[in-house]
Amino acid sequence: MTIDWTPKARAVLTAASELFYERGIHAVGVDVIAAKAGVTKKTLYDRFGSKDRLVVEYLSARDARWREFLGEWLEKAGTTPRERLAAVFDASEAWAEKYGGKGCSMINAHAEISDPARPAYAVMTESKQWLLGVLVEVAESAGVSEPHKVAEQIMLLHEGAIVMAGMRVAENIFARAAETAAVLLG
Repeated sequence: MTIDWTPKARAVLTAASELFYERGIHAVGVDVIAAKAGVTKKTLYDRFGSKDRLVVEYLSARDARWREFLGEWLEKAGTTPRERLAAVFDASEAWAEKYGGKGCSMINAHAEISDPARPAYAVMTESKQWLLGVLVEVAESAGVSEPHKVAEQIMLLHEGAIVMAGMRVAENIFARAAETAAVLLG
């Protein structure tokens, strides 16, 4: 099913995005989304077909925004591996301040949708695989002997920082995680 991105479809996606992120995917019914978007449930289903498809579109849109956001930070970063690594953590901190008071939408969605057969699962895992790929490139450019392993270790620090920042467990968590990650580059 191809989505016809009418103004009503965009209103549904905007409403769903806000509600899913703030309340959780399972906690929000299509009736609440339709009401917030100012459309009928029939319109929601006509545009998206199912709540599962709406969840996929929500996660896909958020992932696309994140990739663009990080891309801008990486473009502004210097060319050294350490500068590019710092840009990843700095971008994550800026994103969390602007868009992510409740943590990572992919991590949050995975807490609710862990079945690989669900369409949203592929969006969540592809998002994290993409970021891992960015980190592998950084590790490779640093000349470390096992770039994929080092990238995975950096990813652990990054994802932990996102969770801790979302829970407000500690101060300056992204800077501290970035410092530790830089050590892994050698």
